Amino acid sequence: MFSKILIANRGEIACRIIQTAHRMGIRCVAVYSDADHDARHVAMADEAFRIGPAPSSESYLRADKIIEIALASGAQAIHPGYGFLSENTDFAKACESNDLVFIGPPASAIAAMGSKSAAKAIMSEAGVPLVPGYHEADQSPDKLREEAEKCGYPLLLKAVAGGGGKGMRVVNNSGEFDDALAAAKREAKNAFGNPDMLIERYLTQPRHVEIQVFCDQHGNAVYLAERDCSVQRRHQKVLEEAPAPGLSDSTRKAMGEAAVKAAQAIDYVGAGTVEFLYDVDESFFFMEMNTRLQVEHPVTEMVTGQDLVEWQLRVADGEPLPLEQSQIRIRGHALEARIYAEDPDQDFLPATGILRYLNTPDESGHVRVDTGVVEGDEVSVHYDPMIAKLIVWDENREQAINRLVQALEHYRIAGVKTNIRFLHALADAQPFREADLNTGFIENHHDLLFPKSRLDIHKALVLAAGFILQQRKAGARQCADVWSPFARQNSWRMNSEYAQPLRLQVGEDLHELKILERDENFQVFVGGSVYHLNARLDDDYLQAVINGHRLSVHGNLHDDQLVLFYEGDTFSCTVYRETFGTQDLAAEGSLKAPMNGAVVAIMVAAGDTVTAGQTLVIMEAMKMEHAIKAPADGVVSELFFAEGDQVAEGNELLAIDVTEEETT
Repeated sequence: MFSKILIANRGEIACRIIQTAHRMGIRCVAVYSDADHDARHVAMADEAFRIGPAPSSESYLRADKIIEIALASGAQAIHPGYGFLSENTDFAKACESNDLVFIGPPASAIAAMGSKSAAKAIMSEAGVPLVPGYHEADQSPDKLREEAEKCGYPLLLKAVAGGGGKGMRVVNNSGEFDDALAAAKREAKNAFGNPDMLIERYLTQPRHVEIQVFCDQHGNAVYLAERDCSVQRRHQKVLEEAPAPGLSDSTRKAMGEAAVKAAQAIDYVGAGTVEFLYDVDESFFFMEMNTRLQVEHPVTEMVTGQDLVEWQLRVADGEPLPLEQSQIRIRGHALEARIYAEDPDQDFLPATGILRYLNTPDESGHVRVDTGVVEGDEVSVHYDPMIAKLIVWDENREQAINRLVQALEHYRIAGVKTNIRFLHALADAQPFREADLNTGFIENHHDLLFPKSRLDIHKALVLAAGFILQQRKAGARQCADVWSPFARQNSWRMNSEYAQPLRLQVGEDLHELKILERDENFQVFVGGSVYHLNARLDDDYLQAVINGHRLSVHGNLHDDQLVLFYEGDTFSCTVYRETFGTQDLAAEGSLKAPMNGAVVAIMVAAGDTVTAGQTLVIMEAMKMEHAIKAPADGVVSELFFAEGDQVAEGNELLAIDVTEEETT
């Protein structure tokens, strides 16, 4: 067995590989970009090497640099993880030519599956079922239109070299074909440098069911059950489970054998996943093969009791497969939810920010968290915004779903928007519980998956007030006598009662609260109603009684930003303080970036005279442009960034010498 391996990846998959390698007594070499110098995978590894700047094209995709580090460190093998160089034929060849073991399939197998059309031709010859369609080289519009008519509508146009939903269009009838073809070709050309298309019959209610296969260097091959990955957004998986609900034993066996046949057709070695479209009549069709370990591999591990990374390492070292097909057993049910930094309410737009508060569910034999981050880490613009994978297991699907719902309620993050609330609604949705699954699940049940808040707005405001006041009391006692009225937070006055004002902003709405403290209780006046509140705060846990209704929430208050967590739901608000007027802003004479993003245009130069309200800098974040304007008249004294630079929230962009107002 190897004594040292290099992991050519980052984040949770790098950490996942290190855990198994260390358990097997294998030392690990990590690589890191400038953005990852303090990352969890770097801390976990036995040694780590800087590989380059933050952009992946200058770091994690630098095959030459990775091989150079592997040789210098004495590593005997390279594990590519998933993404980055994991399915790069040239990288696999380069490892081999430098006497480094590539912990993955042969370069020839990667190449065979790298082109969707070539892969389908190989599968057709091997007798693997294919969706009716066209996968040939003639790409003339007339030929494609002719084949579309033969295939029948609705159909799917897919980029030959595609992935991630790019270069893909659903065409419902012949009248839509020409425009859809032109759009798909443009997108494929821009994304992959190859505009070629393939055509497939579009199944209206398909499920995405995939088979985990494993092959060794001695001709042995097995399948380790299946995974259902039908719940997707923008053709990207959100939630996966094993085994696939409702799949008969005979269909499972037929799919597994077809997957093994597909792997053997290309002399496969290592872990691979054969993806199928599964229709309502139990027919299934080859879609593609991923020649690497999948993101969702933990659900297979949970139901089979096998460590697939360990299998990878043993197979790469020349050992035979640990089990034969007859020895593989499936027990219970597992689900995986991908925790992303994204905003589901904005079409799942990726989010960035600092994980200022991070609480994960307790891990056990039923709950597992695979992650590459810790509290205080930054989710940056440079890499995939996945924060973690939450995996649960139980004896059956119903109990596993209950585990997932509960675990999501215990997963709390503040500082960056996440999809946790969405995942909670999804897992608890009745159609999901009933396994009414297909790849259009999210679109078909949109209203159900984006419910209104479980907390009444007034009760949420009262809880927020209780959390804020109790944290202030815990943080700074003003008086040694805790029973003294001077120790209260309500601006107590002799011989009179004074209701302390508190203004909380929720979105665009500003709410005026008045709070009267009496002994251990509060009276909170909001929206024309009065609420009697008893609250106790223990660290981040608030126990409250509001008008006789007992409930509890967790929360995080940071720089006047409060987030409350309640049964999988979140409530966010800001303690409102008067903002600076124009004169106060002008006195500062500098402007800061309002969010993480890129400087796309600088409209002024040092020495320019500017007027209040004039656009100075344009920033772009998440495909949206934001104009930074002058707060007052003045002269630009210094620019701190150039066009194209990435800036973090709070960075000073430029400085202005403010013109002093004349006084008479």
